[in-house]
Amino acid sequence: MRLSPPRRLLPLAPFLLLLLTLLSPPRAAAAAGGGPSAWVALRGAAGSRKASPAEQEAAAAGLLRRLLPSHAGSFSFQIDSKGAVCGQSSCFRISNVVDGSGKGGAEILIQGTTGVELASGLHWYLKYWCGAHISWDRTGGAQLASIPSPGSLPRVQGKGVKIERPVLWNYYQNVVTSSYSYVWWDWKRWEKEIDWMALQGINLPLAFTGQESIWQKVFKSFNVTDRDLDDFFGGPAFLAWARMGNLHGWGGPLSQNWLDQQLALQKKVLSRMIELGMVPVLPSFSGNVPAVFAKLFPSANITLLGDWNTVDANPKWCCTYLLDPSDSLFIDVGQAFIRQQIKEYGDVTNIYNCDTFNENTPPTDEPAYISSLGSAIYEAMSRGNKNAVWLMQGWLFYSDAAFWKEPQMKALLHSVPIGKMIVLDLFADVKPIWKMSSQFYGVPYIWCMLHNFGGNIEMYGVLDSISSGPIDARTSYNSTMIGVGMCMEGIEHNPVVYELMSEMAFHNKKVEVEDWLKTYSYRRYGRANAEIEKAWRYLYHTIYNCTDGIADHNKDYIVEFPDISPSSISSQLSKRRGMSIMRNHRRFFLSEVSGSLPHPHLWYSTKEAIKALELFLDAGSTFSKSLTYRYDLVDLTRQCLSKLANEVYLDAMSSYQKKDSNGLNSHTRKFLEIIMDIDTLLAADDNFLLGPWLESAKSLAITEKERQQYEWNARTQVTMWYDNTETEQSKLHDYANKFWSGLLKSYYLPRASKYFAYLTRSLQENQSFQLEEWRKDWISYSNEWQSGKEVYAVKATGDALAIARSLYRKYLSS
Repeated sequence: MRLSPPRRLLPLAPFLLLLLTLLSPPRAAAAAGGGPSAWVALRGAAGSRKASPAEQEAAAAGLLRRLLPSHAGSFSFQIDSKGAVCGQSSCFRISNVVDGSGKGGAEILIQGTTGVELASGLHWYLKYWCGAHISWDRTGGAQLASIPSPGSLPRVQGKGVKIERPVLWNYYQNVVTSSYSYVWWDWKRWEKEIDWMALQGINLPLAFTGQESIWQKVFKSFNVTDRDLDDFFGGPAFLAWARMGNLHGWGGPLSQNWLDQQLALQKKVLSRMIELGMVPVLPSFSGNVPAVFAKLFPSANITLLGDWNTVDANPKWCCTYLLDPSDSLFIDVGQAFIRQQIKEYGDVTNIYNCDTFNENTPPTDEPAYISSLGSAIYEAMSRGNKNAVWLMQGWLFYSDAAFWKEPQMKALLHSVPIGKMIVLDLFADVKPIWKMSSQFYGVPYIWCMLHNFGGNIEMYGVLDSISSGPIDARTSYNSTMIGVGMCMEGIEHNPVVYELMSEMAFHNKKVEVEDWLKTYSYRRYGRANAEIEKAWRYLYHTIYNCTDGIADHNKDYIVEFPDISPSSISSQLSKRRGMSIMRNHRRFFLSEVSGSLPHPHLWYSTKEAIKALELFLDAGSTFSKSLTYRYDLVDLTRQCLSKLANEVYLDAMSSYQKKDSNGLNSHTRKFLEIIMDIDTLLAADDNFLLGPWLESAKSLAITEKERQQYEWNARTQVTMWYDNTETEQSKLHDYANKFWSGLLKSYYLPRASKYFAYLTRSLQENQSFQLEEWRKDWISYSNEWQSGKEVYAVKATGDALAIARSLYRKYLSS
């Protein structure tokens, strides 16, 4: 169907015609997740507390008012409650308002099965009829200037366009996103995120906020005291890992203020999700219990788990206790937790997440035993909610593949009735499990993109996999795929990746990425531009075309400085260019191996990426006022300079090995100067600042004690992360590293400066490098910084385009 371009955009009609032709709304194909049975399942997944059609229509209208208040009257929303438009499928339809005057009244009608479909239809129209773009505020925000004024919105030809979901679910979040990204959010920020979810078509979001308040009430009913819970809960920034039983007490205790505040926030979050027709996924009991349980219930089957990444197994936060699912007490606790959630929130969902075996390997690989554990876990859920469906991350089948072979996988997956478990193929964008497990042996699954670790800032993606992987999975023989999902550890980066992945919930055939990127760049910046289009072709074939199968986690030397003696790496320097290594620990296999030089992941030609930067700079005069352009320019310049710094670091180490003092001094100065210059660059964009992270943490505090605790949590997570001794850094140091102005200058720069000072002294005095002294010096500084109270900027300073141009000339021009 050919669509009329907006009147305001007539000079660009040929480009828009290409845009609308390439992305003509897809028709749904038959699939395992589509059809009448899938729609019945969608209805059954929600709890009894549902929003009426009028409430969902009002929720969509409220979203429009927040997003585009000038056009609040330009759209009419209508829930297809009788199936006249969508039948038993999940869809939206965009059409013209019949007999609408187009002046002062609604011009476009959006119909859909739920409030999410209404929001998705609105978003689709704004993108592909009006050339608009919507991303997270911290990735440049929305480009809405291209939308014609009310009364002049482009018409939809014919009777309208209907888009059906080819699969049922669009899932969102990782169990750790709540700590890496959401931890300091208030309702205002949550409201924006839920709006973004709805616009992207997300209908199955994880909802983990506030669960500690539920646990407090449940555990107290089992005679656990507040003091016991002080040692059980982690601090705000580490709750995800306390929930999983990886640690206890680290960063805590939690105040009653925090517990009450988060519970109230969760109730608002759930209410809004329900108003939009989403089905939230709530937590369930995985077996993690306070230490006192072993004393309160001495006959219960409770196991003290092993160490998880501490430096010295300090019992203050290591190790945690697991109540065996085979014990009858497990069912009692699990049932109580589900029922307490229903008491607090109402019957809002039937879908519950549980990951008992995620990084907790069963004591035996006997299939019958594993099956009994799975059955017990599900029984605890179903006792609390008879309609419960178990949603499980499939990460364990990849991270612990040596244990989870076919007999063990089948035993767990078939321990509950088919249809009562959904598996997240968590890393399907890189390591799809569905292919090697015969579609999870008949169990429904969701094809997920993991993409990000630790909330790191790194331009990275596998666009070809995203554009084709879900289609291949859905159309494969005997497919059991019922949805797509995004399971990143942290959000607010790489907007191109998340926009394409979100769209795959509505595409029933592979997307031609290069053509899609033309429309994306047009919408993101508000106009067509030859330099920008060419730049995105370079980016597509380099940064966003990682095909080496290595999970990307930012290990650039600036943000993850090697903790290593130079004498131990001489043999590795000759092999240094273009190397990538995997690192291995229980939390997502990403910890540096002692005694070896870590090599940052590099999967593309840096020269080609610099060509893309040149083209971005050439277009600077045209887009200098665009916030989306500025974000991408700063991010790309940062990426190019960071990769250059990796080479400079290796040059410095090579000079040391050759005992070349002049070379060492020269490369040291350059490395430190690059850090300072990147900090200056990042300071020119609001979205790359340390200050907002710290200030949002402090803003949730009611008392001065909380204020200090929350700031320590926020500072520690992005730096040392976990415990250390006087001479041994945390095993998780820099796992959640960030390229933020303020953090580079006050943390990464002093660390590198201290190291190079010891290195220089070693050459000058002809002595071996004092590794332990450097560690004492550096770790002491880090711990002081973690407890610091310095205030950092929350607003940008400087001209990002001028700074980027200057740094390009200084470091990157040939």
